[in-house]
Amino acid sequence: MSGQTTRDAVRLVTSIVVCEGAGLIGSIFTASAIPIWYASLVKPYFTPPNWLFAPAWLTLYLLMAISAFIVWRTGLDKRQVRVALGIFVLQLVLNVLWSLAFFGLHSLLFGVIVILALWLAILLTIVRFFPISRAAGALLLPYIGWVTFAAILNISIRLLNT
Repeated sequence: MSGQTTRDAVRLVTSIVVCEGAGLIGSIFTASAIPIWYASLVKPYFTPPNWLFAPAWLTLYLLMAISAFIVWRTGLDKRQVRVALGIFVLQLVLNVLWSLAFFGLHSLLFGVIVILALWLAILLTIVRFFPISRAAGALLLPYIGWVTFAAILNISIRLLNT
């Protein structure tokens, strides 16, 4: 393997581990809350079945990882790349924080606040990724779509349970 190929392989694996790791951390708060607390909530008619969430998130974290990798490989020596990846990390932290707020703390209101901040951070990430790589920006479109749906679901659950 050439030096560039090795660096790219390390960047890709690191991106996948970090993104899927965020999902794993979030699942720690989620798994125990689903059968008791979440099951007890009144949910809107459009709530997907529980089994759908894990494969959807696994796929989204993989797309996020590939997107981050594409941007990262263009070079951390560029300020534009460092800023874009910094915002990416912020949205990843907010992603984990949402799981903590909603499932860990059982706070529907804090969940709404965090998911709205997450949505804005994802949008800003997409806006910053597109000039660096259209592919990297496009890979995040399913993610913002899913978080848009999740925000509507979170807001609806909050309204139905207050």
